Amino acid sequence: MPKPSNSPADQLLFPEWLLTLDTLATDSGLQPLENHALVLAGSEILDILPQKQAQVAYPHLQPQYLDNQVLLPGLHNMHGHAGMTLFRGMADDLPLMTWLEEHIWPAEGQHISEDFVRAGTRLAVAEMLLNGTTCFSDMYFFPEVVAQVAEEMGIRALICAPIIDFPNPWSSSADDALEKTQALYQQYQDNPRVKLAFGPHAPYTVSDATLQKLLDINRDLQLKVQMHVHETAFEVTQATEDNGINPLQRLDQLGLVDANFQAVHLTQATPEDIQLLADRQASVVHCPQSNLKLASGFCAVEALHQAGVSVSLGTDGAASNNDLDLWAEMQTAALLAKAVHQDAAALPATAALQMATVEGGKALSNSPFTGQLRKGFAADLCSLKLDAPDCWPIHHLTSQLVYGRMGDKVTNVWVAGQQRVKDGKLCGLDLKLLKSEATAWRNRIKETFQSQDADA
Repeated sequence: MPKPSNSPADQLLFPEWLLTLDTLATDSGLQPLENHALVLAGSEILDILPQKQAQVAYPHLQPQYLDNQVLLPGLHNMHGHAGMTLFRGMADDLPLMTWLEEHIWPAEGQHISEDFVRAGTRLAVAEMLLNGTTCFSDMYFFPEVVAQVAEEMGIRALICAPIIDFPNPWSSSADDALEKTQALYQQYQDNPRVKLAFGPHAPYTVSDATLQKLLDINRDLQLKVQMHVHETAFEVTQATEDNGINPLQRLDQLGLVDANFQAVHLTQATPEDIQLLADRQASVVHCPQSNLKLASGFCAVEALHQAGVSVSLGTDGAASNNDLDLWAEMQTAALLAKAVHQDAAALPATAALQMATVEGGKALSNSPFTGQLRKGFAADLCSLKLDAPDCWPIHHLTSQLVYGRMGDKVTNVWVAGQQRVKDGKLCGLDLKLLKSEATAWRNRIKETFQSQDADA
Protein backbone atom coordinates (compact mmCIF):
# COMPACT_ATOMS: atom_id res chain seq x y z
CA MET A 1 0.00 0.00 0.00
CA PRO A 2 1.48 3.40 -0.99
CA LYS A 3 2.30 5.97 1.63
CA PRO A 4 0.46 9.31 1.71
CA SER A 5 2.01 11.72 -0.78
CA ASN A 6 3.24 15.28 -0.28
CA SER A 7 2.89 15.93 -4.02
CA PRO A 8 1.16 18.98 -5.55
CA ALA A 9 -1.86 16.87 -6.49
CA ASP A 10 -4.99 19.02 -6.62
CA GLN A 11 -7.73 16.92 -8.28
CA LEU A 12 -8.78 13.31 -7.79
CA LEU A 13 -11.16 11.84 -10.35
CA PHE A 14 -13.04 8.58 -9.78
CA PRO A 15 -14.70 7.45 -13.04
CA GLU A 16 -16.46 4.13 -13.51
CA TRP A 17 -14.18 3.36 -16.45
CA LEU A 18 -10.81 4.86 -17.37
CA LEU A 19 -9.69 4.57 -21.00
CA THR A 20 -6.10 5.77 -21.16
CA LEU A 21 -5.21 5.10 -24.84
CA ASP A 22 -1.63 5.01 -23.53
CA THR A 23 0.50 3.76 -26.42
CA LEU A 24 3.15 2.54 -23.97
CA ALA A 25 0.69 0.16 -22.30
CA THR A 26 0.79 -3.48 -23.36
CA ASP A 27 -2.71 -3.17 -24.83
CA SER A 28 -2.13 0.40 -26.11
CA GLY A 29 -4.50 1.56 -23.39
CA LEU A 30 -7.50 0.19 -25.25
CA GLN A 31 -8.82 -1.91 -22.38
CA PRO A 32 -10.89 0.13 -19.91
CA LEU A 33 -9.68 0.19 -16.33
CA GLU A 34 -12.39 -0.15 -13.68
CA ASN A 35 -12.18 1.29 -10.18
CA HIS A 36 -9.17 3.40 -11.09
CA ALA A 37 -8.39 7.02 -10.27
CA LEU A 38 -6.79 9.81 -12.25
CA VAL A 39 -4.77 12.30 -10.22
CA LEU A 40 -4.11 15.79 -11.56
CA ALA A 41 -1.49 18.31 -10.51
CA GLY A 42 -2.06 21.68 -12.08
CA SER A 43 -2.14 21.26 -15.86
CA GLU A 44 -0.70 17.72 -15.90
CA ILE A 45 -1.61 14.15 -15.08
CA LEU A 46 0.25 13.14 -11.96
CA ASP A 47 -0.84 9.55 -11.36
CA ILE A 48 -3.12 6.67 -12.39
CA LEU A 49 -3.79 4.02 -9.78
CA PRO A 50 -6.59 1.97 -8.17
CA GLN A 51 -9.11 4.11 -6.32
CA LYS A 52 -8.47 2.48 -2.94
CA GLN A 53 -4.76 3.19 -3.23
CA ALA A 54 -5.46 6.76 -4.38
CA GLN A 55 -7.48 7.49 -1.24
CA VAL A 56 -4.49 6.44 0.88
CA ALA A 57 -1.87 8.17 -1.24
CA TYR A 58 -3.81 11.44 -1.58
CA PRO A 59 -5.90 11.71 1.62
CA HIS A 60 -6.11 15.51 1.37
CA LEU A 61 -8.12 15.32 -1.86
CA GLN A 62 -11.89 14.87 -2.04
CA PRO A 63 -12.65 12.54 -4.95
CA GLN A 64 -14.86 13.83 -7.77
CA TYR A 65 -17.07 10.84 -8.48
CA LEU A 66 -17.94 10.38 -12.15
CA ASP A 67 -20.72 7.84 -11.78
CA ASN A 68 -21.63 5.82 -14.88
CA GLN A 69 -18.96 7.74 -16.77
CA VAL A 70 -15.97 6.81 -18.89
CA LEU A 71 -13.00 9.17 -18.63
CA LEU A 72 -10.67 9.39 -21.64
CA PRO A 73 -8.38 11.87 -23.41
CA GLY A 74 -9.99 14.98 -24.86
CA LEU A 75 -10.63 14.90 -28.59
CA HIS A 76 -8.52 16.68 -31.22
CA ASN A 77 -10.26 18.39 -34.15
CA MET A 78 -7.25 18.80 -36.41
CA HIS A 79 -8.77 20.80 -39.25
CA GLY A 80 -11.44 23.44 -39.38
CA HIS A 81 -12.38 27.04 -40.05
CA ALA A 82 -13.97 28.17 -36.80
CA GLY A 83 -15.12 31.58 -38.00
CA MET A 84 -17.19 29.93 -40.73
CA THR A 85 -19.55 28.55 -38.10
CA LEU A 86 -21.63 31.66 -38.83
CA PHE A 87 -22.17 30.27 -42.35
CA ARG A 88 -23.62 27.01 -41.00
CA GLY A 89 -26.33 25.76 -43.39
CA MET A 90 -26.10 28.82 -45.64
CA ALA A 91 -25.42 27.08 -48.96
CA ASP A 92 -26.04 23.36 -48.64
CA ASP A 93 -26.20 20.60 -51.26
CA LEU A 94 -23.75 22.16 -53.71
CA PRO A 95 -20.45 20.88 -55.18
CA LEU A 96 -17.23 22.34 -53.80
CA MET A 97 -16.36 24.95 -56.44
CA THR A 98 -19.97 26.16 -56.84
CA TRP A 99 -20.25 26.34 -53.05
CA LEU A 100 -17.02 28.35 -52.84
CA GLU A 101 -17.20 30.62 -55.87
CA GLU A 102 -20.91 31.49 -55.86
CA HIS A 103 -21.70 31.50 -52.15
CA ILE A 104 -18.87 31.30 -49.61
CA TRP A 105 -16.32 33.61 -51.23
CA PRO A 106 -18.92 36.35 -51.97
CA ALA A 107 -20.23 36.11 -48.40
CA GLU A 108 -16.69 36.33 -47.03
CA GLY A 109 -16.02 39.34 -49.24
CA GLN A 110 -19.03 41.10 -47.75
CA HIS A 111 -18.74 40.14 -44.10
CA ILE A 112 -15.33 38.87 -42.98
CA SER A 113 -13.88 41.08 -40.27
CA GLU A 114 -12.28 40.68 -36.87
CA ASP A 115 -15.72 40.90 -35.26
CA PHE A 116 -17.12 38.21 -37.56
CA VAL A 117 -14.23 35.83 -36.85
CA ARG A 118 -14.43 36.49 -33.11
CA ALA A 119 -18.16 35.71 -32.95
CA GLY A 120 -17.86 32.64 -35.18
CA THR A 121 -14.88 31.28 -33.27
CA ARG A 122 -16.57 31.76 -29.90
CA LEU A 123 -19.57 29.83 -31.18
CA ALA A 124 -17.34 27.07 -32.59
CA VAL A 125 -15.28 26.70 -29.40
CA ALA A 126 -18.43 26.46 -27.29
CA GLU A 127 -19.74 23.69 -29.54
CA MET A 128 -16.43 21.82 -29.50
CA LEU A 129 -15.97 21.99 -25.75
CA LEU A 130 -19.50 20.70 -25.18
CA ASN A 131 -18.78 17.63 -27.32
CA GLY A 132 -15.47 16.81 -25.63
CA THR A 133 -12.99 18.49 -27.97
CA THR A 134 -10.08 19.93 -26.01
CA CYS A 135 -7.81 20.87 -28.93
CA PHE A 136 -8.64 22.29 -32.36
CA SER A 137 -6.61 23.26 -35.38
CA ASP A 138 -7.85 26.28 -37.30
CA MET A 139 -7.07 27.78 -40.69
CA TYR A 140 -8.92 31.03 -41.25
CA PHE A 141 -8.58 34.78 -41.59
CA PHE A 142 -7.54 36.92 -38.62
CA PRO A 143 -5.69 34.10 -36.84
CA GLU A 144 -4.69 36.54 -34.09
CA VAL A 145 -8.38 36.80 -33.18
CA VAL A 146 -8.75 33.01 -33.17
CA ALA A 147 -5.74 32.79 -30.85
CA GLN A 148 -7.26 35.39 -28.51
CA VAL A 149 -10.57 33.51 -28.34
CA ALA A 150 -8.78 30.22 -27.68
CA GLU A 151 -6.92 31.84 -24.79
CA GLU A 152 -10.04 33.46 -23.36
CA MET A 153 -12.15 30.29 -23.57
CA GLY A 154 -9.44 28.00 -22.27
CA ILE A 155 -9.13 25.54 -25.14
CA ARG A 156 -5.92 24.24 -26.72
CA ALA A 157 -5.32 25.37 -30.31
CA LEU A 158 -3.02 25.01 -33.29
CA ILE A 159 -3.48 28.21 -35.31
CA CYS A 160 -2.60 27.68 -38.98
CA ALA A 161 -2.16 31.22 -40.28
CA PRO A 162 -3.56 31.39 -43.84
CA ILE A 163 -1.03 31.94 -46.63
CA ILE A 164 -2.61 32.89 -49.98
CA ASP A 165 -1.00 34.62 -52.96
CA PHE A 166 -3.84 37.06 -53.62
CA PRO A 167 -5.16 39.84 -51.37
CA ASN A 168 -7.73 38.75 -48.79
CA PRO A 169 -9.37 40.18 -45.65
CA TRP A 170 -6.29 39.39 -43.53
CA SER A 171 -3.29 39.99 -45.77
CA SER A 172 -2.47 42.10 -48.81
CA SER A 173 -0.10 39.47 -50.25
CA ALA A 174 1.64 36.22 -49.44
CA ASP A 175 4.69 38.16 -48.19
CA ASP A 176 2.43 40.14 -45.86
CA ALA A 177 0.89 36.90 -44.56
CA LEU A 178 4.31 35.36 -43.93
CA GLU A 179 5.44 38.44 -42.01
CA LYS A 180 2.27 38.49 -39.92
CA THR A 181 2.62 34.76 -39.18
CA GLN A 182 6.17 35.24 -37.90
CA ALA A 183 5.07 38.12 -35.69
CA LEU A 184 2.20 36.06 -34.30
CA TYR A 185 4.58 33.18 -33.64
CA GLN A 186 6.84 35.50 -31.64
CA GLN A 187 3.83 36.55 -29.58
CA TYR A 188 2.71 33.01 -28.76
CA GLN A 189 5.93 30.97 -28.82
CA ASP A 190 5.90 30.55 -25.03
CA ASN A 191 2.15 30.08 -24.68
CA PRO A 192 1.42 26.61 -23.23
CA ARG A 193 -1.92 26.15 -25.02
CA VAL A 194 -1.84 28.18 -28.24
CA LYS A 195 0.64 27.17 -30.92
CA LEU A 196 1.26 28.63 -34.38
CA ALA A 197 1.58 26.85 -37.72
CA PHE A 198 1.75 27.85 -41.37
CA GLY A 199 -1.47 27.36 -43.34
CA PRO A 200 -0.75 27.67 -47.07
CA HIS A 201 -4.29 27.33 -48.39
CA ALA A 202 -3.89 24.90 -51.31
CA PRO A 203 -1.51 24.13 -54.18
CA TYR A 204 -3.72 26.11 -56.58
CA THR A 205 -3.66 29.30 -54.45
CA VAL A 206 0.01 29.34 -53.42
CA SER A 207 2.91 29.64 -55.86
CA ASP A 208 6.27 27.88 -55.82
CA ALA A 209 7.96 31.16 -54.93
CA THR A 210 5.74 31.65 -51.87
CA LEU A 211 6.23 28.07 -50.72
CA GLN A 212 10.00 28.44 -51.08
CA LYS A 213 9.93 31.54 -48.87
CA LEU A 214 7.83 29.63 -46.33
CA LEU A 215 10.36 26.79 -46.33
CA ASP A 216 13.26 29.19 -45.83
CA ILE A 217 11.52 30.74 -42.82
CA ASN A 218 10.52 27.38 -41.37
CA ARG A 219 14.02 25.88 -41.43
CA ASP A 220 14.62 27.62 -38.11
CA LEU A 221 11.09 27.69 -36.69
CA GLN A 222 10.13 24.08 -37.50
CA LEU A 223 6.40 24.83 -37.28
CA LYS A 224 3.69 22.53 -38.56
CA VAL A 225 2.53 23.22 -42.12
CA GLN A 226 -1.11 22.38 -42.88
CA MET A 227 -2.52 22.51 -46.42
CA HIS A 228 -5.58 21.37 -48.39
CA VAL A 229 -4.12 18.76 -50.75
CA HIS A 230 -5.80 16.56 -53.39
CA GLU A 231 -9.25 17.59 -52.16
CA THR A 232 -11.00 16.85 -55.47
CA ALA A 233 -10.31 14.89 -58.64
CA PHE A 234 -10.67 18.09 -60.68
CA GLU A 235 -7.90 19.78 -58.69
CA VAL A 236 -5.50 16.90 -59.26
CA THR A 237 -6.35 16.45 -62.94
CA GLN A 238 -6.05 20.16 -63.73
CA ALA A 239 -2.73 20.52 -61.91
CA THR A 240 -1.29 17.41 -63.56
CA GLU A 241 -2.26 18.71 -66.99
CA ASP A 242 -0.70 22.10 -66.25
CA ASN A 243 2.49 20.93 -64.52
CA GLY A 244 3.08 17.36 -65.67
CA ILE A 245 3.03 16.17 -62.05
CA ASN A 246 0.31 16.05 -59.43
CA PRO A 247 0.15 18.61 -56.59
CA LEU A 248 1.65 16.32 -53.95
CA GLN A 249 4.62 15.53 -56.20
CA ARG A 250 5.09 19.24 -56.84
CA LEU A 251 5.07 19.98 -53.11
CA ASP A 252 7.58 17.19 -52.54
CA GLN A 253 9.92 18.50 -55.22
CA LEU A 254 9.90 21.83 -53.41
CA GLY A 255 10.84 20.06 -50.15
CA LEU A 256 7.60 20.80 -48.34
CA VAL A 257 6.55 17.21 -47.64
CA ASP A 258 8.23 16.20 -44.39
CA ALA A 259 7.41 15.33 -40.77
CA ASN A 260 5.88 18.78 -40.22
CA PHE A 261 3.57 18.56 -43.24
CA GLN A 262 -0.15 17.83 -42.83
CA ALA A 263 -2.17 17.04 -45.96
CA VAL A 264 -5.84 17.81 -45.36
CA HIS A 265 -8.58 15.85 -47.19
CA LEU A 266 -6.42 13.78 -49.60
CA THR A 267 -9.45 12.23 -51.28
CA GLN A 268 -7.37 11.42 -54.34
CA ALA A 269 -4.22 9.39 -53.64
CA THR A 270 -2.39 6.80 -55.68
CA PRO A 271 -0.34 4.03 -54.04
CA GLU A 272 2.71 6.10 -54.98
CA ASP A 273 1.30 9.14 -53.21
CA ILE A 274 0.65 7.11 -50.09
CA GLN A 275 4.14 5.66 -50.10
CA LEU A 276 5.60 9.14 -50.57
CA LEU A 277 3.76 10.39 -47.47
CA ALA A 278 4.98 7.38 -45.52
CA ASP A 279 8.58 7.82 -46.65
CA ARG A 280 8.55 11.51 -45.69
CA GLN A 281 6.77 10.83 -42.35
CA ALA A 282 4.11 13.37 -43.31
CA SER A 283 0.60 13.07 -41.88
CA VAL A 284 -2.97 13.32 -43.15
CA VAL A 285 -6.05 14.98 -41.67
CA HIS A 286 -9.22 13.13 -42.68
CA CYS A 287 -12.51 15.12 -42.88
CA PRO A 288 -15.00 12.41 -43.89
CA GLN A 289 -18.34 14.19 -43.43
CA SER A 290 -17.28 17.37 -45.25
CA ASN A 291 -15.80 15.31 -48.08
CA LEU A 292 -19.05 13.38 -48.40
CA LYS A 293 -21.27 16.45 -48.26
CA LEU A 294 -19.31 18.24 -50.98
CA ALA A 295 -18.93 15.00 -53.00
CA SER A 296 -15.17 15.58 -52.99
CA GLY A 297 -14.20 11.90 -52.85
CA PHE A 298 -12.96 9.27 -50.41
CA CYS A 299 -9.75 9.27 -48.41
CA ALA A 300 -8.05 5.85 -48.51
CA VAL A 301 -7.65 5.72 -44.73
CA GLU A 302 -7.03 1.99 -44.45
CA ALA A 303 -4.34 2.08 -47.13
CA LEU A 304 -2.69 5.01 -45.33
CA HIS A 305 -2.78 3.09 -42.05
CA GLN A 306 -1.29 0.01 -43.66
CA ALA A 307 1.52 2.16 -45.05
CA GLY A 308 2.24 3.61 -41.61
CA VAL A 309 0.96 7.14 -42.28
CA SER A 310 -0.44 8.94 -39.25
CA VAL A 311 -4.05 10.00 -39.88
CA SER A 312 -5.96 12.32 -37.55
CA LEU A 313 -9.53 13.61 -37.79
CA GLY A 314 -11.04 16.98 -38.58
CA THR A 315 -14.56 18.24 -39.06
CA ASP A 316 -13.68 21.01 -41.53
CA GLY A 317 -15.82 24.12 -41.07
CA ALA A 318 -19.44 24.05 -39.99
CA ALA A 319 -20.33 25.62 -43.35
CA SER A 320 -19.58 22.30 -45.04
CA ASN A 321 -20.38 19.74 -42.38
CA ASN A 322 -22.65 21.20 -40.59
CA ASP A 323 -21.43 20.42 -37.09
CA LEU A 324 -18.15 20.13 -35.20
CA ASP A 325 -18.93 16.78 -33.56
CA LEU A 326 -15.90 14.48 -33.65
CA TRP A 327 -17.92 11.54 -32.31
CA ALA A 328 -20.05 11.63 -35.46
CA GLU A 329 -16.86 12.09 -37.49
CA MET A 330 -15.34 8.94 -35.93
CA GLN A 331 -18.41 6.92 -36.75
CA THR A 332 -18.51 8.18 -40.34
CA ALA A 333 -14.79 7.53 -40.81
CA ALA A 334 -15.07 3.95 -39.59
CA LEU A 335 -18.16 3.13 -41.65
CA LEU A 336 -16.87 4.85 -44.77
CA ALA A 337 -13.54 3.02 -44.65
CA LYS A 338 -15.32 -0.32 -44.65
CA ALA A 339 -17.34 0.60 -47.73
CA VAL A 340 -14.42 2.17 -49.60
CA HIS A 341 -12.12 -0.80 -48.97
CA GLN A 342 -14.95 -3.37 -49.13
CA ASP A 343 -13.68 -4.86 -45.90
CA ALA A 344 -15.70 -4.93 -42.67
CA ALA A 345 -12.45 -5.10 -40.70
CA ALA A 346 -11.10 -1.85 -42.17
CA LEU A 347 -10.59 0.97 -39.66
CA PRO A 348 -11.94 -0.79 -36.56
CA ALA A 349 -13.48 1.24 -33.75
CA THR A 350 -10.26 1.35 -31.76
CA ALA A 351 -8.35 2.87 -34.68
CA ALA A 352 -11.08 5.47 -35.28
CA LEU A 353 -10.97 6.52 -31.62
CA GLN A 354 -7.18 6.75 -31.74
CA MET A 355 -7.43 9.06 -34.78
CA ALA A 356 -9.34 11.58 -32.67
CA THR A 357 -7.03 11.26 -29.66
CA VAL A 358 -3.58 9.67 -30.02
CA GLU A 359 -3.04 10.66 -33.66
CA GLY A 360 -4.36 14.14 -32.94
CA GLY A 361 -1.69 14.48 -30.26
CA LYS A 362 0.95 13.48 -32.79
CA ALA A 363 -0.39 16.03 -35.29
CA LEU A 364 -0.22 18.76 -32.66
CA SER A 365 3.38 18.07 -31.64
CA ASN A 366 6.31 15.95 -32.77
CA SER A 367 6.77 15.20 -29.07
CA PRO A 368 3.18 14.34 -28.13
CA PHE A 369 1.88 15.46 -24.76
CA THR A 370 -1.86 15.24 -25.42
CA GLY A 371 -4.21 12.55 -26.71
CA GLN A 372 -3.32 9.99 -24.04
CA LEU A 373 -3.84 9.66 -20.30
CA ARG A 374 -0.30 9.14 -19.10
CA LYS A 375 1.81 10.52 -16.26
CA GLY A 376 3.30 13.84 -17.30
CA PHE A 377 0.85 14.37 -20.17
CA ALA A 378 -1.48 17.35 -20.29
CA ALA A 379 -4.65 17.03 -18.24
CA ASP A 380 -6.90 17.35 -21.31
CA LEU A 381 -9.83 15.05 -20.56
CA CYS A 382 -13.47 14.39 -21.26
CA SER A 383 -16.02 12.12 -19.63
CA LEU A 384 -19.20 10.65 -21.07
CA LYS A 385 -22.15 9.38 -19.06
CA LEU A 386 -23.33 6.02 -20.36
CA ASP A 387 -26.60 5.76 -18.48
CA ALA A 388 -29.11 5.98 -21.36
CA PRO A 389 -30.92 3.06 -23.05
CA ASP A 390 -28.98 3.53 -26.29
CA CYS A 391 -25.81 2.58 -24.36
CA TRP A 392 -27.07 -0.71 -22.89
CA PRO A 393 -25.66 -3.31 -22.69
CA ILE A 394 -22.00 -2.42 -23.09
CA HIS A 395 -20.25 -5.43 -24.56
CA HIS A 396 -17.28 -3.44 -25.87
CA LEU A 397 -16.68 0.08 -24.60
CA THR A 398 -14.66 1.36 -27.57
CA SER A 399 -17.23 0.09 -30.05
CA GLN A 400 -19.95 1.86 -28.12
CA LEU A 401 -18.00 5.13 -28.21
CA VAL A 402 -17.46 4.99 -31.97
CA TYR A 403 -20.63 3.38 -33.30
CA GLY A 404 -23.09 4.77 -30.77
CA ARG A 405 -24.63 8.24 -30.48
CA MET A 406 -22.11 9.94 -28.22
CA GLY A 407 -22.05 13.70 -28.73
CA ASP A 408 -24.89 14.27 -26.27
CA LYS A 409 -23.28 12.00 -23.65
CA VAL A 410 -20.33 14.33 -22.91
CA THR A 411 -20.66 15.44 -19.28
CA ASN A 412 -17.33 16.91 -18.13
CA VAL A 413 -14.35 18.41 -19.94
CA TRP A 414 -10.96 19.59 -18.66
CA VAL A 415 -8.26 21.46 -20.59
CA ALA A 416 -4.84 21.74 -18.94
CA GLY A 417 -6.46 20.70 -15.67
CA GLN A 418 -9.12 23.41 -15.74
CA GLN A 419 -12.72 22.21 -15.91
CA ARG A 420 -14.40 23.81 -18.91
CA VAL A 421 -17.60 21.73 -18.94
CA LYS A 422 -19.24 20.55 -15.73
CA ASP A 423 -22.32 18.33 -15.66
CA GLY A 424 -22.97 19.08 -19.32
CA LYS A 425 -22.80 22.87 -19.01
CA LEU A 426 -20.08 25.28 -20.12
CA CYS A 427 -18.26 26.91 -17.24
CA GLY A 428 -18.47 30.69 -17.18
CA LEU A 429 -20.03 31.21 -20.61
CA ASP A 430 -23.36 32.77 -21.50
CA LEU A 431 -24.99 30.71 -24.26
CA LYS A 432 -27.76 33.29 -24.62
CA LEU A 433 -25.14 35.85 -25.66
CA LEU A 434 -23.64 33.45 -28.21
CA LYS A 435 -27.07 32.77 -29.67
CA SER A 436 -27.81 36.49 -29.87
CA GLU A 437 -24.52 37.14 -31.70
CA ALA A 438 -25.13 34.29 -34.14
CA THR A 439 -28.67 35.48 -34.88
CA ALA A 440 -27.48 39.04 -35.50
CA TRP A 441 -24.88 37.84 -38.00
CA ARG A 442 -27.43 35.57 -39.68
CA ASN A 443 -29.69 38.58 -40.24
CA ARG A 444 -26.84 40.68 -41.66
CA ILE A 445 -25.84 37.96 -44.11
CA LYS A 446 -29.45 37.40 -45.14
CA GLU A 447 -30.03 41.12 -45.74
CA THR A 448 -26.91 41.37 -47.91
CA PHE A 449 -27.99 38.61 -50.27
CA GLN A 450 -31.59 39.80 -50.39
CA SER A 451 -30.31 43.23 -51.42
CA GLN A 452 -28.08 41.73 -54.12
CA ASP A 453 -30.97 39.64 -55.47
CA ALA A 454 -33.18 42.76 -55.62
CA ASP A 455 -30.48 44.70 -57.52
CA ALA A 456 -30.06 41.84 -59.99
